[in-house]
Amino acid sequence: MAPPPTSPATQALERPPARWRRLLIGFLGFLALIWYFYPSNEATTQTLYRPPHPQVCPQETRNVAIIGAGSAGASAAYYLNKFTQPCPRLNITVYERNDYVGGRSTTVNAYDDPEYPVELGASIFVPINHNLVNGAKEFGLPIQGRGTTNRWHDTEILGIWDGHEFVFTQSDANNEYWNIARLLWKYGISPIRTQNLMKKTVGSFLKMYNAPYFPFKSLTDAAVDLDLLSATTAMGQQFLEANDISEKFGHDIVQAATRVNYGQNLDQIHGLETMVCMAAEGGMSIQGGNWQIFDSMIKDSGATLFLNTSVNSITKDSGGYAIKTTTPSLDSTQDQSSTESTYETIILASPLQFSSITFSPQLSSPPPSIPYVSLHVTLFTSPYRLSPAAFNLESNANMPTTILTTTLQHKTGPKKLPFNSISTLGTVAVPRNRLYEPSPEDDPECGTRPTEYLYKIFSPEPLSRSYIESLLQTDAEDYILPDDTAPISWIYEKRWDSYPYLPPTSQFADIRLSMADNEGEEGRREDRIWYTSGIESFISTMETSSLMGMNVARLVVDGWLDDCG
Repeated sequence: MAPPPTSPATQALERPPARWRRLLIGFLGFLALIWYFYPSNEATTQTLYRPPHPQVCPQETRNVAIIGAGSAGASAAYYLNKFTQPCPRLNITVYERNDYVGGRSTTVNAYDDPEYPVELGASIFVPINHNLVNGAKEFGLPIQGRGTTNRWHDTEILGIWDGHEFVFTQSDANNEYWNIARLLWKYGISPIRTQNLMKKTVGSFLKMYNAPYFPFKSLTDAAVDLDLLSATTAMGQQFLEANDISEKFGHDIVQAATRVNYGQNLDQIHGLETMVCMAAEGGMSIQGGNWQIFDSMIKDSGATLFLNTSVNSITKDSGGYAIKTTTPSLDSTQDQSSTESTYETIILASPLQFSSITFSPQLSSPPPSIPYVSLHVTLFTSPYRLSPAAFNLESNANMPTTILTTTLQHKTGPKKLPFNSISTLGTVAVPRNRLYEPSPEDDPECGTRPTEYLYKIFSPEPLSRSYIESLLQTDAEDYILPDDTAPISWIYEKRWDSYPYLPPTSQFADIRLSMADNEGEEGRREDRIWYTSGIESFISTMETSSLMGMNVARLVVDGWLDDCG
């Protein structure tokens, strides 16, 4: 039957991975019962480092420029302000080349209607993401998580597709213990071993928030001290095998998580990020968009924010660092306007390789350029459900509402799947100006409006409209729709340089950068140029970018304290 009408006031859209995670972690959540019998050796820490309130040279005003208003830049501004309290002598300026705050955490409105914001990039965070959770609470932002989705089916079904068949399905209509039994019957104790390995690995990472590991001057040294190189120097597949996790469980379940989160298979991604993909319990998001955390951080810091502003050059002089910027000109006779300002400290809070910044003198050891995954995001609405026939199922089969993917383990079928995931996000009420046959019964003031399904697809390449339509059950006889109803009523497409490729590595970019002087000698002690994006090759998430922003803020303030003697 057609999607049931739903009042717009009661619509609640769950963020893309949150739905599949909610199903996938159904089997992870039960392990809390088993942990009692299979405890890990590493306990996770939940106490953030609480620094003393330093008095930072009240006779001087510190001028800091932050380039980038995403998670790292917003966090750097926020924690600079926190760590220097109660000293008021701090000027922070944030430059952002886009017209919004949040970086890769941004939303788009379905139907171009602000009633339905949908995450385009970073979609959820979890309880162990201390900075994001604490920020959301401090700023009073409405958190939504499990149970907030607008349900239109009696059941939600997760399916993992290999291009030929579903290798794993799970329905929330089944008894939880039945799902557990099915999982253990198929994969043995590998789910338990995976969860314990995740707890141990992520538990080691969480120590980076606390002394003596925080603040860390070198990410490479921190990884060594926390014994995380064993995870970052092994492929995910090797890391699982070394910890007695079956190849089948890794292929069916873990790889589905790495593909939807990072667009990479287990033979492409290192072990640490593989474990991060499995730390999904308790996924949540901010109603209206996660970018609001970072917007609130910048506002709370008191920073001056310049949007639509590109930093073109950074020149070292006797007074610090002169930054030249350009912005779209308000003068109709000019395309751009330029300004120059001087700062004593620079924080580069976005991948340097995607900027066109020139340095004078040049950086003596610039961060290495690393390849990023080109991810295509397709959002669309349709009155039709996903088609069982498109996935080799009978027409009356229970069709998964969320589809993750893994690779084929036999020779037949496609070598490369056209998509990484398909998520049915919820139903949205059709705007009045898009109603098929407007009538008083359709007026929201008189009743309810018809609804359509809202879908999100992650894919390595752009998808044609005809291919998307082939995934929909357009021949369903129980849909009562006008003859000229298009299978896709609204569509939005976006390409991201979403996250880096994450092969095994033992080295991470420097946090503090130095420039060579005119004679070619390094002035490392004098240079105060900081870089946050090295952490993306370690763990690429909103939270880890925030952690690095916080870490750099602490290092900057500690340097000021050293200046004061």
